[in-house]
Amino acid sequence: MARFHNRKKKVFVKPIVKKQQQQQPDVDHITGNKIPKSFVFSRGKLPVPLMQLQMDLRKLMLPYTALKLKEKKRNNLKDFLNVAGPMGVTHFLILSKTATSPFLRVAKTPQGPTLTFKIHEYSLVVDIAQSQLRPRCPQDLFKNSPLIVLSGFAAGDEHLKLTTTMFKNIFPDIDINTVKLSSCQRIVLLNYNKDTKLIDFRHYSIRLQPVGVSRRIRKFVQNHQVPDLRNLQDVSDFVTKAGYGSESEADEEAATVTLTSDLSRVNRASTKSAVKLQEIGPRMTLQLIKIEGGLCSGEVMFSEYGNSGNQKKPGSQEGNRREDSENDNKMEDSDEGDEVEDNEEDIDESEEDDEED
Repeated sequence: MARFHNRKKKVFVKPIVKKQQQQQPDVDHITGNKIPKSFVFSRGKLPVPLMQLQMDLRKLMLPYTALKLKEKKRNNLKDFLNVAGPMGVTHFLILSKTATSPFLRVAKTPQGPTLTFKIHEYSLVVDIAQSQLRPRCPQDLFKNSPLIVLSGFAAGDEHLKLTTTMFKNIFPDIDINTVKLSSCQRIVLLNYNKDTKLIDFRHYSIRLQPVGVSRRIRKFVQNHQVPDLRNLQDVSDFVTKAGYGSESEADEEAATVTLTSDLSRVNRASTKSAVKLQEIGPRMTLQLIKIEGGLCSGEVMFSEYGNSGNQKKPGSQEGNRREDSENDNKMEDSDEGDEVEDNEEDIDESEEDDEED
């Protein structure tokens, strides 16, 4: 009799190859300077509007920030600092809320300085979009870092010079000789009022419109759609129809520039285009309250209220401990009994999820 052997079929299992995560560069290949990166997080419990302001600030700092950074109550400042080094994070933007008003701290890692701002007023991105007739937010608007413009900081005060240096170093440097005009789509404006000592924080999108081109022709070229000519007797009526002629009034109000390269089908090189700004938010009114020499601690280099008695000597351990305890009691809500290693793993996992997205 024939013998039947139960031969097991070999099943081919296709190996799972993980896609390599696209890591952001740490150094600009054109300027050779280190690209600044940031963490935007909060200390203590925030109300819902401030939590939305935190998300708006993260979106403003794109692409060199952690948009989906996850934080827990047991995470303290040391946890974020330990993770910031390997990831190349250079700045912290920390939101907090006291019984009187919200605060924003901008710190340079790992050794400071730290600038503390009092937020007098703020508006979210949603609020600004609802107030506009035609809000504008293209998909590729946040692929590049915004430009930074500082106005009114020319005074000779040391605290204003330090504020100017801090905000300049938050965003990457640009080389005007090699920068691409298509990458300049956003701008952050900070205007200092020396009378009120307040800083107006604004975030705009940059839009170019060709000068001398009617609105109908511009839309026809951009949308690539066949126009409706059923009610027109001649093609010239499509161009010269009342209400859709040249926008001379808008062009005179806006600044005009001559393009050096092609940006789109409408904005061509060697042609004049009108530069228009449209606010996208968030909007804040800030007041500089204090400057500390360290990371949320150390010597008080500037104080708006002039409390010189609270200044700590640099390198004084007692002063640093006292300052740390004050910050923990007022602005932080952390558990000292939790282990630091577990907290670092939580932050690392959130960063990996952000990079995969």
